[in-house]
Amino acid sequence: MKATLNALFAGPDPMSSALRAQIPHAQVTGRCGCGCGCGCGCGCGCGCGCGCATVDLTVDLTAVASAPPHDNPAADAWYSKLDDAGVMVFTRGDYLSPLEVYSASSEPITSRPEPRSLKL
Repeated sequence: MKATLNALFAGPDPMSSALRAQIPHAQVTGRCGCGCGCGCGCGCGCGCGCGCATVDLTVDLTAVASAPPHDNPAADAWYSKLDDAGVMVFTRGDYLSPLEVYSASSEPITSRPEPRSLKL
């Protein structure tokens, strides 16, 4: 997960630099539980999940600064080795939040592809 985030935020711009600085302080605190694979975290409580590789992230807010204001998703890329698969990273309060691995087909992506296969 951290290698994927580092690849997505490799740029020299202030937003990428700030979000990259958050990566060592980010922990996986949940998995997709919405049941549809979209990673929305709707909180319906069903707990059924879909088995996809989407994860919820929580950053230690006391350890690192927030990123400058930016659009969501903060990063979005397709994978070159999987047809119709991509990854998006969102933020909440300018801190890393969900990392969504998605499929444009009907099958969820159940493992995160190698970061080197990202089309940036």
